[in-house]
Amino acid sequence: MRICIYGAGAIGGLMGARLAKAGHEVSLIARGPHLQAMQANGLRLVEADTSSIVQVAAYENPADAGEQDVVVVALKAPAVPGIVERMQPLLGPVTSVVMAVNGVPWWYFHGLDGPWRDHVLESVDPGRVQERGIGADRVIGCVVYPAAEVVEPGVVQHVSGDRFSLGEPSGVATERVKAFSKALIGAGLKAPVKADIRTEIWVKLWGNVAFNPISALTGATLARICGDAETRRLALSIMTEAEKVANALGVTMPISVERRIDGAAAIGEHKTSMLQDLERGRQMEIDAVVAAVSELGRIVGVETPTIDTVLALVRQRASIAGAYP
Repeated sequence: MRICIYGAGAIGGLMGARLAKAGHEVSLIARGPHLQAMQANGLRLVEADTSSIVQVAAYENPADAGEQDVVVVALKAPAVPGIVERMQPLLGPVTSVVMAVNGVPWWYFHGLDGPWRDHVLESVDPGRVQERGIGADRVIGCVVYPAAEVVEPGVVQHVSGDRFSLGEPSGVATERVKAFSKALIGAGLKAPVKADIRTEIWVKLWGNVAFNPISALTGATLARICGDAETRRLALSIMTEAEKVANALGVTMPISVERRIDGAAAIGEHKTSMLQDLERGRQMEIDAVVAAVSELGRIVGVETPTIDTVLALVRQRASIAGAYP
């Protein structure tokens, strides 16, 4: 299988290295010192006490990789609209695009029965750039669970987790999603095919919409947020509003909000990705993770006053830090 990973950072690098080791023809799209290191020395993957070097084709220009069977977009959500035009040479008539991106996906309403069928969220896909340039019919949904980090150029450290849940927007277990699942499983990763990928997206988003902005505003870890009565109460308020939005969209959360918070607390002294991005001056995924839930609330007629307040605060905090346009 010809697979291109667009965004060969931590998660993309992990997936690409594993797939290449399993014998697939993998191309990685990256830039800067990380790209230069991979081109010169290969991609080093560090896992537990083992380290291996994988020789993979790494490019800055997607046109050098050519047409693919599967393109995995493993970028921060705000970066995706900007690469849609550049990724066109990767897309053939039957190329699938796996959106391994956090937050509410731009294709959320594609083919979804109801009054909002095929609606596109402005907060996630302004100007419908992704819808027009990628096309929702190509999309395979993906919920990313592993934690990984680029510890130095050309070196990806796999910290924990090995599951990439997959699902067609239609819910059908098509041959293409089963084939990619098989490829990931053959690479030693978990890749269940879900009949309802949107519910799984919501379960992950449920925590992110609360813990990510709170951590960015306070600098606190998950354990601190969940262990402090006041910030736990704030997280509970945000998650309760988000659950009401999800319910209005026909999604029922499989666990209680208290259990979801306890699960986050159990992770311990962990900094959320949004806090890490803020500290490193990187663009933050505010729109896909927080603003999109607020927009969904307006669409379905559910008020989200706590989410809206925290959204205003974290946008300003990020803007002052140069981490939000």
